[in-house]
Amino acid sequence: MTTEARDLLVEIGTEELPPKALLSLSTSFTAAIMDGLTKAGLSYAEVREFATPRRLAVQVADLATTQPAQTLERRGPALSACFDAAGQPTQAALGFARSCGIEFAQLERQETSKGAWLVHRQTQAGKPTAELLPGVIEDALAKLPIPKRMRWADLDVAFVRPVHWVVLLFGADVVAATVMGIDTGRLSYGHRFHHPGAIAIATPAEYAQRLKEGHVVTDFAGRRALIRTQVEAAAARAGGQAVIDAALLDEVTGLVEWPVALLGQFEARFLSVPQEALISTMKANQKYFHVVDNVGRLLPCFITVSNIESRDPAQVITGNERVIRPRFTDAAFFWDQDRKQSLMSRRADLKAVVYQQKLGTQYDKSVRVAALAAHIAQRIGADPARATRAAELAKCDLLSQMVGEFPELQGVMGRYLAQHDGEDGEVAQAIDEQYLPRYAGDAVPVTLTGQALALADKLDTLTGIFAIGMKPSGDKDPYGLRRAALGALRIMIERQLPLDLEDLLGRAMRTLPPTIAASEQVGAVFDYMMERLRAYYADSGIRADEFDAVLATRPRSPYDFEQRVRAVTAFRKMPEADSLTAANKRIRNILKQTDAAPTEIAPARLIEPAERQLHERLTTLVGEVDPLLDSGDYRAALERLASLHQPVDAFFDGVMVMVEDAALRANRLALLNTVSRLFLRIADLSRLQ
Repeated sequence: MTTEARDLLVEIGTEELPPKALLSLSTSFTAAIMDGLTKAGLSYAEVREFATPRRLAVQVADLATTQPAQTLERRGPALSACFDAAGQPTQAALGFARSCGIEFAQLERQETSKGAWLVHRQTQAGKPTAELLPGVIEDALAKLPIPKRMRWADLDVAFVRPVHWVVLLFGADVVAATVMGIDTGRLSYGHRFHHPGAIAIATPAEYAQRLKEGHVVTDFAGRRALIRTQVEAAAARAGGQAVIDAALLDEVTGLVEWPVALLGQFEARFLSVPQEALISTMKANQKYFHVVDNVGRLLPCFITVSNIESRDPAQVITGNERVIRPRFTDAAFFWDQDRKQSLMSRRADLKAVVYQQKLGTQYDKSVRVAALAAHIAQRIGADPARATRAAELAKCDLLSQMVGEFPELQGVMGRYLAQHDGEDGEVAQAIDEQYLPRYAGDAVPVTLTGQALALADKLDTLTGIFAIGMKPSGDKDPYGLRRAALGALRIMIERQLPLDLEDLLGRAMRTLPPTIAASEQVGAVFDYMMERLRAYYADSGIRADEFDAVLATRPRSPYDFEQRVRAVTAFRKMPEADSLTAANKRIRNILKQTDAAPTEIAPARLIEPAERQLHERLTTLVGEVDPLLDSGDYRAALERLASLHQPVDAFFDGVMVMVEDAALRANRLALLNTVSRLFLRIADLSRLQ
């Protein structure tokens, strides 16, 4: 390191930070520090971020000790207003010089194409970095994404949690300042139990090691990797594999500073309870990692990550086993009680469960969904009777004690209870699959009955909420319409279901209560879903103009849309693409000049060789392309249509379309219209950029 640069360390010591927000707080704090240094004109090298439950820290290597000098320029009055008729400076010019603190003769002139002015230029020395750091840090803290800030003691400051210490080192020196009401220093603090005393940090470079000596692993990513390794090793000792959910791993990493993974046990009798319930309580309530065998069956053990290296780990394990036992006992009790009553026997009670005030009860919704699911099942080759039965049972598990205790298991518990009741296997599976996909990247239903039920449920929700005027606005989406729309689209596309979305929306609207005027909302829901489809394709790398080219033809089937947009994407890579795209733009512009483009071609009026050649090629292509378009093989159709680029180019080179002769002009417009309509059966290529 040169004398012109030093390392920087900033550490904000707090009470325990929210574990789920810790990583985002750390990332945001680091980014804000870097942004502040950059805006101040301070150069630096590597930046490292640190985060534990009790601290946010940033280490910056080779930070410049001083801002670079800056040349400041101040523009004065226009030159034409600076001198009188005798050539003497005017009062405006003299006043400008006085305001700059210099003599008039020291001013400079600036001439540009827009005019000439007096200017004052001066070089301003850069400020020492140490003077700028407190402001940079305060600004960074103020920008953190904290929904609700706390106040503490009698300080006039607020933060996500009370702040107890602030380390601010620039090289070996403390930068004296007050941050969050705390005087800065070099004293940090180690683990709350293993090393509660102060730890003096001599230089930023020794920070991570000194804290490690105090039983604190400061690096979030390093601590997360350590936890993963320990958890996997503990699972191996139990003869199984740990299921490590990424969100849970991040949360546990945000809960501990010195991780120690411990393997606990629970009674095997609890394995008779649906394993999803056991897993849910282990993850959500206890932050445990569960263990499965090589076929994915839950083993009677769990892994907890302690924040202390106990001298008697068996006591810690026993305590965790004691805590989880009553939760599992409750789950077993609820499961036993729920099995005493069949799902179907609960259906009548859904009449007392309001779905939405204007749309009726959950029973009313199940009736609507059953009718739509049966229709969809018939369209996709599924059994309508199964789809109807699954829809009738779909919401019954909402009245079970298990779902009352574990709301996230709705559908899952319905599947278990249906299986217990002896329902058809695909019906039981469909009850679970009705909620798929639950989140971005989640699987879509596998069974045909599940696909029919999931689509019917989502489309009923979309049409109903739109019909009563409660469509999403801004960030508000209380009925999850964005998720429902994208989920329905994904099912139709990824399961290759040739369904007419507009027809399904119309059918769903017609099942709504007669008091709701819903029919005019079909187009609005369809357009809303197309916007969700735009986002879906943007995430998969489809360009916006490719999407717009297909959307312009308004395909009613999302799967048909998928086939078209993939064909357009492939078409763009063909050597003929640019020529045909330009030709389509030209054709569209010409056809816009007519009120109604002719469609009938009179071969006898084709007098130019280029137009005869184009007509001959079109006649041949129509016979080749029509079967491909009818079967949805749009990629192959575009490959055939690519052969039009030469006759189309020759036509535009040798034929005048808008001639005086009306019959000749109409015939040539009909020829171009035929070309355009062939492409429009796939996409509007004139939309491509």
